[in-house]
Amino acid sequence: MGILSNSLSLCPYTVEGDLTENDLFQWASERLTKNAFRPIDQSADELSVGWVHADDFRLIDFGTPDSFWRDNFLTFSLRRDQRRVPAALLKSHLKKAEDDFLAANPGFHRVPKAKREELREAVHGSLLARALPAPTVVDVVWDTRNRLLWLTTLGTKMTELFEGLFKQTFDGFRLVPVHPYARARRVLSEDSLPLLEQANQATGDDVLDLIKDNRWLGWDFLRWLMYQTMNETSRYTVAQPGLAPQDEAFVAYIDDRVVLQGESEGGTQKITVAGPQDSFGEVRTALRCGKQITEAVLFFELQENLWKMSLRGEMFHFAGVKTPTVKPEKGAREEEAAERIGIFLEKMGVLGEGFQLFDSLYAHFLRDRLGPEWAAQEGRMRQWLGEM
Repeated sequence: MGILSNSLSLCPYTVEGDLTENDLFQWASERLTKNAFRPIDQSADELSVGWVHADDFRLIDFGTPDSFWRDNFLTFSLRRDQRRVPAALLKSHLKKAEDDFLAANPGFHRVPKAKREELREAVHGSLLARALPAPTVVDVVWDTRNRLLWLTTLGTKMTELFEGLFKQTFDGFRLVPVHPYARARRVLSEDSLPLLEQANQATGDDVLDLIKDNRWLGWDFLRWLMYQTMNETSRYTVAQPGLAPQDEAFVAYIDDRVVLQGESEGGTQKITVAGPQDSFGEVRTALRCGKQITEAVLFFELQENLWKMSLRGEMFHFAGVKTPTVKPEKGAREEEAAERIGIFLEKMGVLGEGFQLFDSLYAHFLRDRLGPEWAAQEGRMRQWLGEM
């Protein structure tokens, strides 16, 4: 799923480290080249992982600026090629190999365990060598100006592969997930940070603890936005830096799909409410029963532009992100490098503007949540949940 896709998933990180190289291009080029993807089509290798061009996953030469340099962005892709042997195919060929062994050794009524393992390894290796490697590609966009990085997947395996290869490639730099507490620190003003620290339920600075112990941030944010959607004007103002002018009005609301989750003696229970909603009756019933909203589809409207994204509350990961359409200029040739770069920068502009709106909305929630009027707000929300 590429960064230019009409619908994409985004896993955000901050990048900690000192980018003070005199020649940033040369520095990045050398490291990407050293860890570039190596094809395994003509070998028997099972797996290959490395960097490729974001525009064409067949290209692995990072020697020119247009291969990965886009203004203040570095953009490239992680490619993983892996050979696999289907279980049914392995079972069928192994059965034939065992039958051949028994036919050649009539003294055996069944294949000894050690021999069976030997046959299995031989059959697996033979089938693997004949299998074509299947590629998986995800895009990486590193905003060097704002020390942010976006990965276009939420899959655990590819995320772990990416984090490992990034650390190996860019030694001295550290990726930190932008989870709800970390994003709160980014959007709040300096004078509000002590209030956030007081509300912090983690006992240390470990990232996993900050995520797990502060899940209430995502839960309360989505519950608050649900209440706002049904009871308020859904109008907010831009309060974070970016392309949209400060104090400009925009609209934000929940609709289409809400996922709730709760724990019981029987285990975890999950409820999905899908489709346009009038009163969110099912959602309110589930909230009254102690469940929490863990995922919801958010909409943002600014003038004639519309953004849509599914927010996963625990980690603040984003799925199904749709932005205002980015199209090449009429008559332009998309294969030209300048045109590709222009389209990329326009896409990053509308993505950045969408997340400027998200951060402004989150900051508005945090001012309510950490402010002295939250108890009264909580009371109004409880009263709303009780109305059926």
